[in-house]
Amino acid sequence: METIGTWWMWAGFFAIVLVMLAIDLFVVGGGKQHRVSFKEALTWSGIWVSVSMLFAGALWWYLDGAAGREVANEKALQFVTGYLIEKSLAVDNVFVWLMLFNFFAIPLELQKRVLVFGVLGAIIMRTGMIFAGVWLIAQFHWLLYVFGAFLLITGIKMWWFADQEPDLSSNPVIRWIRKHMKVTNELHGERFFVQKQVCGPHGDVQWVRYVTPLFLVLVLVELSDVIFAVDSIPAIFAITTDPFIVLTSNVFAILGLRAMYFLMADMADRFSLLKYGLALVLMFIGVKMLLLDVYPIPVAVSLGVVAAIIGTSVVLSLKKDAHAAR
Repeated sequence: METIGTWWMWAGFFAIVLVMLAIDLFVVGGGKQHRVSFKEALTWSGIWVSVSMLFAGALWWYLDGAAGREVANEKALQFVTGYLIEKSLAVDNVFVWLMLFNFFAIPLELQKRVLVFGVLGAIIMRTGMIFAGVWLIAQFHWLLYVFGAFLLITGIKMWWFADQEPDLSSNPVIRWIRKHMKVTNELHGERFFVQKQVCGPHGDVQWVRYVTPLFLVLVLVELSDVIFAVDSIPAIFAITTDPFIVLTSNVFAILGLRAMYFLMADMADRFSLLKYGLALVLMFIGVKMLLLDVYPIPVAVSLGVVAAIIGTSVVLSLKKDAHAAR
């Protein structure tokens, strides 16, 4: 696997990630059951984006001196494009989290622990899937066409079903858990498991472990992480197959996901057309991959197209919301 990453670049990246994770998990949102305000979420979202762009600048600065201006420009542009694509596609993940929390009536102040596990799970799963994907593409180049077709079909399906909400009450995962585990009807703070006293068959009192609705949400959040990783990771392979660029852009996009969730919690209804924009992004990336050996679309053009699609969908959503409010 060809990569620009040296051992100390990998070590430095993982050190940055550990520091950012510590800040995100123990500083953002303060202590237990703290309700993150819109202003606080907006501030931290800006900080995470700024840190990511500083990393891109540092990467460019190092490569400019070590490998030349052309390589520096190429790799920095790949990072920024990959970051924008992954950040954009992560918005759909956030929408699913919002739907899950609303369905189970989980208040904002009790969502922190689930989101912590959601972010950690996403990072771990994506790291493994990225290295596996890079290795597979290095061995079987034709897989890029498979990924391209998959993204194109996924984008079409996302566009077609953009206005439809899934029926969580009939979700097979929830039905399996309810059938094989005892589930409480009420929340117990941020706890996933509780012990309850029940009467045994002979009148004796027994302690039985129950799972709470928060545990059901956690399972579905982790499942959504897997599904969206399968959708989003192939997208960045249309930009680069360098594992250092692929992993760093993915992880930086995920690290600020919790702050972005709290930001979107109060604004989701205002972006009703954003799902259509995300569908178009997937379709564009799919077409780009299918044309890889016919007409390779430059990375700069890809960055411009993705930014234009997302920006247009946001503007049109706001205009639609303003028109509906009249």
